[in-house]
Amino acid sequence: MIKKIDHIGIAVKSIEEALIFYESLGLKMAHTEAELEQRVVVAFMPAGESEVELVEPIEEDGPVARFLQRRGEGLHHICFEVIDIHKLLARLKETGVELIDGEPRIGTGGKKIAFIHPQEAHGVLIELYEKVPDEKVPPLVDLEALRERLRLQSEAARAGLEEFISALQKRGENRKE
Repeated sequence: MIKKIDHIGIAVKSIEEALIFYESLGLKMAHTEAELEQRVVVAFMPAGESEVELVEPIEEDGPVARFLQRRGEGLHHICFEVIDIHKLLARLKETGVELIDGEPRIGTGGKKIAFIHPQEAHGVLIELYEKVPDEKVPPLVDLEALRERLRLQSEAARAGLEEFISALQKRGENRKE
């Protein structure tokens, strides 16, 4: 069911600083993306048939930011490309494996992804991913522009949530009267 190691995710405080080292090894950044749900920007560097993914948080309360606070920079996850993510997740559930995602969700590049809890894999966060037929590799985008776009999206989402909560509270107050 596993085709290959797709990428190794490395949590970093600064992609630009981390690139100095990885470029000295001969790796080159091929594409970048912003991931709103995880509140990170990522940079991908091909390494043979796999990639190294540098993951930088843009907010202090996101999952990768918390990871950095607890453990510091370093290996964050290993991602396996799989043939049928639904079938594999079903098999893992049947055997009692603790999953972070019981159903696939959409990740970077439009991939179907799901995570296995690290305690199941001896402390390693495992990402599973299945290619989608129309998957496209995004272009190389300026990291600062990605960070700004992600900040704006995050602020807009937070503002929308605050408006929603405020409306619910007002509605509840009106019912009491």
